[in-house]
Amino acid sequence: MEPGGLEWLLVPMQQLVSWGAAGAMVFGGVVPYIPQYRDIRRTQNAEGFSTYVCLVLLVANILRILFWFGRRFESPLLWQSIIMIITMLLMLKLCTEVRVSNELNIKRRSFADFDLNYFWHWSKFTDYLQCVLTFTAVTGYITYLWLDSFLFVETLGFLAVFTEAMLGVPQLYRNYQNRSTEGMSIKMVLMWTSGDTFKTVYFILNQAPFQFSICGLLQVFVDIAILLQVYLYSYYPQKPVSHTAHPASTKAL
Repeated sequence: MEPGGLEWLLVPMQQLVSWGAAGAMVFGGVVPYIPQYRDIRRTQNAEGFSTYVCLVLLVANILRILFWFGRRFESPLLWQSIIMIITMLLMLKLCTEVRVSNELNIKRRSFADFDLNYFWHWSKFTDYLQCVLTFTAVTGYITYLWLDSFLFVETLGFLAVFTEAMLGVPQLYRNYQNRSTEGMSIKMVLMWTSGDTFKTVYFILNQAPFQFSICGLLQVFVDIAILLQVYLYSYYPQKPVSHTAHPASTKAL
């Protein structure tokens, strides 16, 4: 059979692979949060999940969407941000409801109090929603005013992906302080690493804006560093420290 005769098979296969990669890109980022969401619903305990994860990912993905208006990148990356924002809002809603239901005689806090001491520790999901909408409106207006500035648009794109890339750093630092990875799910770190590696390769192969590729590589390095901590502190225990109940992860648990 001549090589040209295989085109009828190769072209659809390439299209399917392309669609599969795009689908994995859109939904792959939210997969690690599905078991966490189900676990919180089952146990009615949200102490193992840091809502600052939601804050970081909301900020990062809102900025990425605004960046799209200045520099149109691939649609799967845009849809990934939209799906992630929805996922983080659902996580916030569940965590807030569970936390409030477990608190007794605690003074209610709201976004309208404008008390920095209780920022992101409010009593109702609507307060978080108000904060997200306010941030979106302010940054959206600034982006509208500076949309013609190449420097502003490129900086906006860098801030979006750099914020997400730094998501694992608090976990890395906490492990270093405690000289232990106790309470952290190794399975989840492996999922981050595989997902971030796939995402970075996708950025490079599809010639996404350079900010995406650079920060994707940075994110993979952070994941690998956390895995090295798991090995180091498991096989070469450091000085013993007393542990209270840890959040299972700063990044996703």
